[in-house]
Amino acid sequence: MDQSLYSTSTPASRAHAADLINHWDKTRRYTLVLLAIWFLSTFGIIFFARELNTIHVFGWPLSFYMAAQGMLLIYLAIVVLYMRRMKRIEQLIQQTQQTQLSSEPVHGE
Repeated sequence: MDQSLYSTSTPASRAHAADLINHWDKTRRYTLVLLAIWFLSTFGIIFFARELNTIHVFGWPLSFYMAAQGMLLIYLAIVVLYMRRMKRIEQLIQQTQQTQLSSEPVHGE
């Protein structure tokens, strides 16, 4: 990432730039973890479908159940987890920005 975009003269703007970089690092890391969960769960169910046929859930083979309903529930859980985590990160960033603005000295008084 180009650090020259974030080189500013005031401490508050430098802190804001650091918060933005920290925010995107957390977001990127969490997104990669959820993508790995998505890939491994999808690939694992398809790859091990024959072995999962020996396990039955509500009278149906597990591979059929996962293909019909289970994977949708996993995908929904991934979306909900992403939404909650991003909301928490956004709230944290807003709180730090507000505390920085309130502690910044007012010039001209």
